[in-house]
Amino acid sequence: MSKKQIHRRSFLAATSLAGSVAFLPQVRASNKPRYKMERLGIGAIGLRYQGTVIAEKAQSYGDIVALADVDQQILEKGRSDFANRPQIFTDYQELLQRPDVDVVTIGTPDHWHVKMAMDACRAGKDVYVEKPLSLTIDEGKKLRDVVRQTGRVVQVGSWQRSDHRFRLAVEMVRQGRLGELKRVDVVLGKNKTGGPFPFRQPPAHLNWDWWQGQTPNVKYQEERCHYTFRWWQAYSGGQMTDWGAHHLDIAQWAINAFPEEISGQATYPTEPDSYDVPTDFSVDYRYPGGVVMTVRDTGRNGILLTGTRGRIFVNRGTLEGKPVEQLAENPLQREQFQEYANDNLERPERAGKLDAIVNHMGNFFDCVASRKPPISDVESQHRSVSTCHLGNISMKLGRPLKWDAVEETFVNDSAANALLTREQRKGFEVV
Repeated sequence: MSKKQIHRRSFLAATSLAGSVAFLPQVRASNKPRYKMERLGIGAIGLRYQGTVIAEKAQSYGDIVALADVDQQILEKGRSDFANRPQIFTDYQELLQRPDVDVVTIGTPDHWHVKMAMDACRAGKDVYVEKPLSLTIDEGKKLRDVVRQTGRVVQVGSWQRSDHRFRLAVEMVRQGRLGELKRVDVVLGKNKTGGPFPFRQPPAHLNWDWWQGQTPNVKYQEERCHYTFRWWQAYSGGQMTDWGAHHLDIAQWAINAFPEEISGQATYPTEPDSYDVPTDFSVDYRYPGGVVMTVRDTGRNGILLTGTRGRIFVNRGTLEGKPVEQLAENPLQREQFQEYANDNLERPERAGKLDAIVNHMGNFFDCVASRKPPISDVESQHRSVSTCHLGNISMKLGRPLKWDAVEETFVNDSAANALLTREQRKGFEVV
Protein backbone atom coordinates (compact mmCIF):
# COMPACT_ATOMS: atom_id res chain seq x y z
CA MET A 1 0.00 0.00 0.00
CA SER A 2 1.34 3.46 -0.93
CA LYS A 3 1.97 6.22 1.59
CA LYS A 4 -0.76 8.28 -0.06
CA GLN A 5 -3.27 5.41 0.35
CA ILE A 6 -2.37 5.15 4.03
CA HIS A 7 -2.63 8.91 4.40
CA ARG A 8 -6.02 8.95 2.72
CA ARG A 9 -7.36 6.10 4.86
CA SER A 10 -6.25 7.74 8.12
CA PHE A 11 -7.65 11.08 6.92
CA LEU A 12 -11.06 9.60 6.18
CA ALA A 13 -11.14 7.76 9.48
CA ALA A 14 -10.31 10.94 11.36
CA THR A 15 -12.67 13.29 9.54
CA SER A 16 -15.69 11.26 8.49
CA LEU A 17 -18.53 11.17 10.98
CA ALA A 18 -21.15 9.84 8.61
CA GLY A 19 -23.85 7.94 10.44
CA SER A 20 -22.96 9.42 13.81
CA VAL A 21 -25.61 11.52 15.47
CA ALA A 22 -23.48 12.28 18.52
CA PHE A 23 -21.57 14.82 16.45
CA LEU A 24 -21.92 18.28 17.91
CA PRO A 25 -19.64 19.23 20.79
CA GLN A 26 -21.54 20.51 23.78
CA VAL A 27 -21.62 24.25 24.35
CA ARG A 28 -23.14 25.85 27.39
CA ALA A 29 -25.15 29.05 27.61
CA SER A 30 -23.79 30.47 30.85
CA ASN A 31 -21.28 33.23 31.45
CA LYS A 32 -19.71 31.28 34.32
CA PRO A 33 -17.00 28.76 33.47
CA ARG A 34 -17.77 25.14 34.17
CA TYR A 35 -14.20 24.46 35.25
CA LYS A 36 -12.41 25.97 38.24
CA MET A 37 -9.63 28.33 37.29
CA GLU A 38 -7.92 31.49 38.45
CA ARG A 39 -8.98 34.76 36.92
CA LEU A 40 -6.91 35.14 33.76
CA GLY A 41 -5.04 38.08 32.27
CA ILE A 42 -6.37 39.01 28.81
CA GLY A 43 -4.63 40.93 26.05
CA ALA A 44 -6.82 42.36 23.27
CA ILE A 45 -5.28 42.95 19.84
CA GLY A 46 -7.38 44.97 17.41
CA LEU A 47 -10.12 47.10 18.98
CA ARG A 48 -12.28 48.30 16.13
CA TYR A 49 -15.85 46.93 15.82
CA GLN A 50 -15.87 43.18 16.60
CA GLY A 51 -12.51 43.42 18.35
CA THR A 52 -14.09 45.50 21.10
CA VAL A 53 -17.11 43.19 21.31
CA ILE A 54 -15.05 40.08 21.93
CA ALA A 55 -12.76 41.86 24.40
CA GLU A 56 -15.78 43.00 26.39
CA LYS A 57 -17.27 39.50 26.44
CA ALA A 58 -13.94 38.04 27.55
CA GLN A 59 -14.06 40.21 30.69
CA SER A 60 -16.48 37.75 32.27
CA TYR A 61 -13.55 35.34 32.63
CA GLY A 62 -10.56 37.55 33.27
CA ASP A 63 -9.08 41.02 33.42
CA ILE A 64 -8.13 43.05 30.36
CA VAL A 65 -4.53 43.91 31.23
CA ALA A 66 -3.18 45.03 27.85
CA LEU A 67 -4.40 46.40 24.50
CA ALA A 68 -2.72 46.67 21.12
CA ASP A 69 -3.77 48.50 17.97
CA VAL A 70 -2.04 50.42 15.18
CA ASP A 71 -4.58 53.25 15.42
CA GLN A 72 -3.69 55.46 18.39
CA GLN A 73 -7.17 56.99 18.60
CA ILE A 74 -8.83 53.60 18.82
CA LEU A 75 -6.21 52.48 21.31
CA GLU A 76 -6.80 55.44 23.61
CA LYS A 77 -10.55 55.02 23.40
CA GLY A 78 -10.14 51.32 24.21
CA ARG A 79 -8.13 52.11 27.31
CA SER A 80 -10.78 54.55 28.55
CA ASP A 81 -13.53 51.96 27.95
CA PHE A 82 -12.02 49.47 30.43
CA ALA A 83 -12.26 50.35 34.10
CA ASN A 84 -8.78 49.09 35.03
CA ARG A 85 -7.18 51.20 32.26
CA PRO A 86 -4.97 48.50 30.76
CA GLN A 87 -1.52 49.17 29.36
CA ILE A 88 -1.52 50.02 25.64
CA PHE A 89 0.84 49.05 22.82
CA THR A 90 1.08 49.88 19.14
CA ASP A 91 3.24 46.77 18.62
CA TYR A 92 1.31 43.62 19.49
CA GLN A 93 4.58 41.70 20.00
CA GLU A 94 5.21 43.79 23.13
CA LEU A 95 1.80 42.76 24.45
CA LEU A 96 2.67 39.09 23.86
CA GLN A 97 5.83 39.46 25.95
CA ARG A 98 3.87 40.32 29.09
CA PRO A 99 3.88 37.32 31.48
CA ASP A 100 0.52 38.34 32.96
CA VAL A 101 -1.23 37.88 29.59
CA ASP A 102 -2.65 34.34 29.56
CA VAL A 103 -5.21 34.72 26.78
CA VAL A 104 -5.30 36.88 23.67
CA THR A 105 -8.29 38.07 21.64
CA ILE A 106 -7.60 39.08 18.03
CA GLY A 107 -10.09 41.35 16.29
CA THR A 108 -7.94 42.77 13.49
CA PRO A 109 -8.63 42.78 9.73
CA ASP A 110 -8.40 39.35 8.10
CA HIS A 111 -4.86 39.58 6.73
CA TRP A 112 -3.40 39.76 10.25
CA HIS A 113 -5.31 36.86 11.84
CA VAL A 114 -2.92 34.00 11.16
CA LYS A 115 0.37 35.73 11.91
CA MET A 116 -0.88 37.16 15.19
CA ALA A 117 -2.43 33.84 16.24
CA MET A 118 0.79 31.98 15.42
CA ASP A 119 2.90 34.48 17.35
CA ALA A 120 0.53 34.28 20.32
CA CYS A 121 0.63 30.47 20.38
CA ARG A 122 4.42 30.50 20.24
CA ALA A 123 4.42 32.99 23.12
CA GLY A 124 2.41 30.49 25.21
CA LYS A 125 -0.96 32.24 24.98
CA ASP A 126 -4.37 30.74 24.24
CA VAL A 127 -6.21 32.57 21.49
CA TYR A 128 -9.69 33.70 20.51
CA VAL A 129 -9.30 34.95 16.92
CA GLU A 130 -12.00 36.47 14.76
CA LYS A 131 -13.23 34.84 11.59
CA PRO A 132 -12.35 34.28 8.80
CA LEU A 133 -9.38 32.34 10.09
CA SER A 134 -7.03 32.96 7.17
CA LEU A 135 -6.31 35.05 4.10
CA THR A 136 -5.06 32.01 2.13
CA ILE A 137 -5.27 28.23 2.39
CA ASP A 138 -1.51 27.96 2.85
CA GLU A 139 -1.68 30.29 5.88
CA GLY A 140 -4.35 28.15 7.50
CA LYS A 141 -2.21 25.05 7.16
CA LYS A 142 0.70 26.82 8.84
CA LEU A 143 -1.43 27.94 11.77
CA ARG A 144 -2.82 24.44 12.18
CA ASP A 145 0.74 23.10 12.43
CA VAL A 146 1.70 25.69 15.04
CA VAL A 147 -1.39 24.94 17.16
CA ARG A 148 -0.53 21.23 17.08
CA GLN A 149 3.09 21.92 18.00
CA THR A 150 2.34 24.31 20.86
CA GLY A 151 -0.77 22.65 22.27
CA ARG A 152 -2.53 25.99 22.66
CA VAL A 153 -6.31 26.35 22.68
CA VAL A 154 -7.55 28.41 19.72
CA GLN A 155 -11.19 29.36 19.24
CA VAL A 156 -12.26 31.03 15.99
CA GLY A 157 -15.07 33.57 16.24
CA SER A 158 -17.50 31.62 14.03
CA TRP A 159 -20.13 32.12 16.71
CA GLN A 160 -23.03 30.70 14.67
CA ARG A 161 -21.80 27.31 15.93
CA SER A 162 -22.92 28.46 19.37
CA ASP A 163 -26.30 29.79 18.24
CA HIS A 164 -29.33 27.59 18.96
CA ARG A 165 -30.91 27.83 15.50
CA PHE A 166 -27.85 26.77 13.54
CA ARG A 167 -26.93 24.03 16.00
CA LEU A 168 -30.45 22.65 15.88
CA ALA A 169 -30.42 22.68 12.07
CA VAL A 170 -27.21 20.65 11.99
CA GLU A 171 -28.49 18.27 14.68
CA MET A 172 -31.60 17.63 12.62
CA VAL A 173 -29.47 16.66 9.63
CA ARG A 174 -27.33 14.47 11.88
CA GLN A 175 -30.33 12.66 13.31
CA GLY A 176 -31.84 11.99 9.88
CA ARG A 177 -34.83 14.34 10.12
CA LEU A 178 -34.32 15.39 6.49
CA GLY A 179 -33.58 11.89 5.28
CA GLU A 180 -30.48 11.76 3.11
CA LEU A 181 -29.03 15.22 2.59
CA LYS A 182 -28.95 16.05 -1.12
CA ARG A 183 -28.54 19.78 -1.52
CA VAL A 184 -27.55 22.90 0.40
CA ASP A 185 -28.28 26.37 -0.95
CA VAL A 186 -26.49 29.32 0.66
CA VAL A 187 -27.12 33.02 0.08
CA LEU A 188 -24.49 35.49 1.34
CA GLY A 189 -25.52 38.84 -0.10
CA LYS A 190 -23.90 41.24 -2.54
CA ASN A 191 -20.40 42.62 -2.23
CA LYS A 192 -20.19 46.36 -1.71
CA THR A 193 -19.26 48.46 -4.73
CA GLY A 194 -17.65 51.88 -4.83
CA GLY A 195 -14.88 54.07 -6.14
CA PRO A 196 -12.65 55.34 -7.46
CA PHE A 197 -11.44 56.64 -4.11
CA PRO A 198 -8.91 59.46 -3.61
CA PHE A 199 -5.42 58.91 -2.27
CA ARG A 200 -4.65 60.77 0.93
CA GLN A 201 -1.95 61.12 3.53
CA PRO A 202 -2.52 58.58 6.31
CA PRO A 203 -3.82 60.25 9.47
CA ALA A 204 -1.16 60.87 12.08
CA HIS A 205 -2.84 58.52 14.56
CA LEU A 206 -2.68 55.51 12.16
CA ASN A 207 0.45 53.47 11.43
CA TRP A 208 -0.49 52.66 7.82
CA ASP A 209 2.67 50.63 7.21
CA TRP A 210 1.85 48.27 10.07
CA TRP A 211 -1.85 48.18 9.21
CA GLN A 212 -0.96 46.75 5.79
CA GLY A 213 1.20 44.00 7.29
CA GLN A 214 2.03 41.24 4.83
CA THR A 215 0.01 42.84 2.00
CA PRO A 216 1.51 45.03 -0.75
CA ASN A 217 2.55 48.51 0.30
CA VAL A 218 0.14 50.89 -1.45
CA LYS A 219 -0.86 54.53 -1.09
CA TYR A 220 -3.40 55.21 1.63
CA GLN A 221 -7.09 55.37 0.79
CA GLU A 222 -9.48 55.82 3.70
CA GLU A 223 -11.81 53.20 2.19
CA ARG A 224 -9.13 50.48 2.45
CA CYS A 225 -9.05 50.76 6.20
CA HIS A 226 -11.21 49.69 9.15
CA TYR A 227 -14.59 48.16 8.26
CA THR A 228 -14.38 48.55 4.48
CA PHE A 229 -11.20 46.50 4.16
CA ARG A 230 -13.60 43.63 3.34
CA TRP A 231 -14.10 44.88 -0.20
CA TRP A 232 -10.43 44.70 -1.24
CA GLN A 233 -8.90 41.40 -2.33
CA ALA A 234 -5.57 42.34 -0.76
CA TYR A 235 -7.04 42.07 2.73
CA SER A 236 -10.11 39.83 2.50
CA GLY A 237 -12.30 37.73 0.21
CA GLY A 238 -15.47 39.83 0.17
CA GLN A 239 -18.72 38.17 1.14
CA MET A 240 -17.27 34.75 0.32
CA THR A 241 -15.06 34.95 3.41
CA ASP A 242 -17.04 37.47 5.46
CA TRP A 243 -20.53 35.92 5.54
CA GLY A 244 -19.16 32.73 4.01
CA ALA A 245 -17.00 32.03 7.05
CA HIS A 246 -20.30 31.80 8.96
CA HIS A 247 -22.77 30.22 6.53
CA LEU A 248 -20.41 27.90 4.63
CA ASP A 249 -19.10 26.71 7.98
CA ILE A 250 -22.58 25.68 9.10
CA ALA A 251 -23.41 24.19 5.70
CA GLN A 252 -20.23 22.11 5.63
CA TRP A 253 -20.78 21.08 9.26
CA ALA A 254 -24.08 19.61 8.14
CA ILE A 255 -22.66 18.04 4.98
CA ASN A 256 -19.81 16.52 7.00
CA ALA A 257 -17.40 16.33 4.08
CA PHE A 258 -15.10 18.49 2.00
CA PRO A 259 -15.73 19.52 -1.63
CA GLU A 260 -14.25 17.66 -4.58
CA GLU A 261 -15.32 19.97 -7.40
CA ILE A 262 -15.76 23.74 -7.46
CA SER A 263 -17.21 25.88 -10.22
CA GLY A 264 -17.34 29.63 -9.71
CA GLN A 265 -18.39 32.54 -11.86
CA ALA A 266 -17.96 36.25 -11.15
CA THR A 267 -17.94 39.70 -12.67
CA TYR A 268 -15.19 41.97 -11.39
CA PRO A 269 -15.15 45.77 -11.35
CA THR A 270 -12.83 47.43 -13.85
CA GLU A 271 -12.62 50.93 -12.37
CA PRO A 272 -9.13 51.53 -10.90
CA ASP A 273 -8.61 52.56 -7.28
CA SER A 274 -11.99 51.07 -6.34
CA TYR A 275 -13.33 48.13 -4.39
CA ASP A 276 -12.19 45.09 -6.37
CA VAL A 277 -14.22 42.14 -5.06
CA PRO A 278 -16.82 40.75 -7.52
CA THR A 279 -19.93 42.78 -8.28
CA ASP A 280 -21.77 39.51 -9.02
CA PHE A 281 -20.74 35.99 -8.02
CA SER A 282 -21.92 32.40 -7.73
CA VAL A 283 -20.21 29.11 -6.85
CA ASP A 284 -21.31 25.48 -7.09
CA TYR A 285 -19.61 22.77 -5.02
CA ARG A 286 -19.90 18.99 -5.35
CA TYR A 287 -19.18 16.78 -2.36
CA PRO A 288 -18.51 13.03 -2.02
CA GLY A 289 -21.76 11.11 -2.32
CA GLY A 290 -23.24 13.64 -4.70
CA VAL A 291 -24.28 16.39 -2.26
CA VAL A 292 -24.37 19.75 -4.04
CA MET A 293 -23.89 23.13 -2.38
CA THR A 294 -24.69 26.36 -4.19
CA VAL A 295 -23.53 29.80 -3.05
CA ARG A 296 -25.26 32.89 -4.40
CA ASP A 297 -25.10 36.63 -3.79
CA THR A 298 -28.82 37.26 -4.37
CA GLY A 299 -31.81 35.97 -2.44
CA ARG A 300 -32.75 35.45 1.17
CA ASN A 301 -29.66 35.42 3.35
CA GLY A 302 -29.31 32.04 5.00
CA ILE A 303 -28.98 28.30 4.43
CA LEU A 304 -31.56 25.96 2.85
CA LEU A 305 -30.91 22.27 3.61
CA THR A 306 -32.77 19.78 1.42
CA GLY A 307 -32.98 16.03 1.95
CA THR A 308 -35.04 13.12 0.72
CA ARG A 309 -37.63 13.66 3.48
CA GLY A 310 -37.91 17.41 3.64
CA ARG A 311 -36.07 20.67 3.91
CA ILE A 312 -35.37 23.38 6.44
CA PHE A 313 -34.22 26.99 6.20
CA VAL A 314 -32.03 28.67 8.81
CA ASN A 315 -30.57 32.12 9.29
CA ARG A 316 -29.95 34.41 12.25
CA GLY A 317 -33.62 35.08 12.79
CA THR A 318 -35.34 31.95 11.51
CA LEU A 319 -35.45 28.18 11.66
CA GLU A 320 -38.38 26.89 9.65
CA GLY A 321 -39.69 23.98 7.61
CA LYS A 322 -42.01 21.04 8.15
CA PRO A 323 -39.30 18.92 9.87
CA VAL A 324 -38.94 21.74 12.41
CA GLU A 325 -42.69 21.78 13.05
CA GLN A 326 -42.60 18.01 13.60
CA LEU A 327 -40.18 18.42 16.52
CA ALA A 328 -43.13 19.32 18.77
CA GLU A 329 -44.47 15.77 18.51
CA ASN A 330 -41.17 13.99 17.82
CA PRO A 331 -38.28 15.73 19.60
CA LEU A 332 -34.65 14.98 18.92
CA GLN A 333 -32.88 12.26 20.87
CA ARG A 334 -32.37 14.07 24.15
CA GLU A 335 -29.55 11.87 25.41
CA GLN A 336 -27.41 13.13 22.52
CA PHE A 337 -28.72 16.67 22.61
CA GLN A 338 -29.31 17.20 26.29
CA GLU A 339 -27.25 20.20 27.26
CA TYR A 340 -28.08 22.19 24.16
CA ALA A 341 -31.77 21.38 24.55
CA ASN A 342 -31.82 22.42 28.19
CA ASP A 343 -29.92 25.63 27.61
CA ASN A 344 -31.61 26.85 24.47
CA LEU A 345 -34.68 24.97 23.28
CA GLU A 346 -36.40 25.65 26.57
CA ARG A 347 -35.09 29.24 26.68
CA PRO A 348 -36.32 30.86 23.46
CA GLU A 349 -35.24 34.28 24.67
CA ARG A 350 -31.64 33.18 24.07
CA ALA A 351 -31.79 34.17 20.45
CA GLY A 352 -29.45 37.04 19.66
CA LYS A 353 -25.98 37.49 18.23
CA LEU A 354 -24.47 38.82 21.44
CA ASP A 355 -25.88 35.93 23.45
CA ALA A 356 -24.41 33.46 20.98
CA ILE A 357 -21.04 35.23 21.32
CA VAL A 358 -21.35 34.88 25.12
CA ASN A 359 -21.89 31.14 24.63
CA HIS A 360 -18.98 30.99 22.19
CA MET A 361 -16.64 32.87 24.50
CA GLY A 362 -17.72 30.71 27.43
CA ASN A 363 -16.94 27.56 25.45
CA PHE A 364 -13.48 28.97 24.73
CA PHE A 365 -12.69 29.67 28.38
CA ASP A 366 -14.05 26.28 29.42
CA CYS A 367 -11.58 24.76 26.97
CA VAL A 368 -8.75 26.95 28.22
CA ALA A 369 -9.34 25.29 31.60
CA SER A 370 -10.00 21.74 30.36
CA ARG A 371 -7.49 21.85 27.46
CA LYS A 372 -10.11 20.31 25.18
CA PRO A 373 -10.74 21.50 21.60
CA PRO A 374 -13.32 24.30 21.38
CA ILE A 375 -16.39 24.19 19.18
CA SER A 376 -14.75 26.33 16.44
CA ASP A 377 -11.31 24.78 16.55
CA VAL A 378 -8.55 25.53 14.04
CA GLU A 379 -9.03 22.34 11.99
CA SER A 380 -12.74 22.82 11.37
CA GLN A 381 -12.37 26.53 10.67
CA HIS A 382 -9.37 26.06 8.40
CA ARG A 383 -11.45 23.60 6.38
CA SER A 384 -14.49 25.89 6.31
CA VAL A 385 -12.64 28.99 5.17
CA SER A 386 -10.66 26.86 2.72
CA THR A 387 -13.99 26.13 1.02
CA CYS A 388 -14.57 29.90 0.82
CA HIS A 389 -11.10 30.42 -0.66
CA LEU A 390 -11.69 27.61 -3.18
CA GLY A 391 -14.75 29.47 -4.44
CA ASN A 392 -12.80 32.70 -4.82
CA ILE A 393 -9.98 30.93 -6.67
CA SER A 394 -12.41 29.29 -9.10
CA MET A 395 -14.09 32.64 -9.68
CA LYS A 396 -10.76 34.33 -10.31
CA LEU A 397 -9.67 31.70 -12.83
CA GLY A 398 -13.13 31.55 -14.38
CA ARG A 399 -13.28 27.77 -14.66
CA PRO A 400 -14.14 24.59 -12.71
CA LEU A 401 -11.52 23.04 -10.43
CA LYS A 402 -10.94 19.65 -8.80
CA TRP A 403 -9.79 19.57 -5.18
CA ASP A 404 -7.93 16.85 -3.29
CA ALA A 405 -9.00 17.42 0.32
CA VAL A 406 -6.42 14.98 1.68
CA GLU A 407 -3.39 16.61 0.10
CA GLU A 408 -5.08 20.04 0.12
CA THR A 409 -4.09 20.75 -3.47
CA PHE A 410 -5.86 21.19 -6.79
CA VAL A 411 -5.63 18.16 -9.05
CA ASN A 412 -3.13 18.65 -11.91
CA ASP A 413 -3.63 22.41 -11.93
CA SER A 414 -0.50 24.49 -11.40
CA ALA A 415 -2.26 27.81 -12.03
CA ALA A 416 -4.83 27.11 -9.30
CA ASN A 417 -2.21 25.77 -6.88
CA ALA A 418 -0.24 28.99 -7.30
CA LEU A 419 -3.20 30.81 -5.72
CA LEU A 420 -3.08 28.76 -2.51
CA THR A 421 -0.63 31.33 -1.21
CA ARG A 422 0.31 34.96 -1.87
CA GLU A 423 3.51 36.93 -2.01
CA GLN A 424 4.16 38.52 1.37
CA ARG A 425 5.85 41.80 2.17
CA LYS A 426 9.28 41.53 3.72
CA GLY A 427 9.23 41.84 7.50
CA PHE A 428 5.60 40.70 7.85
CA GLU A 429 5.80 37.16 6.49
CA VAL A 430 3.63 34.38 7.90
CA VAL A 431 6.21 31.72 8.73
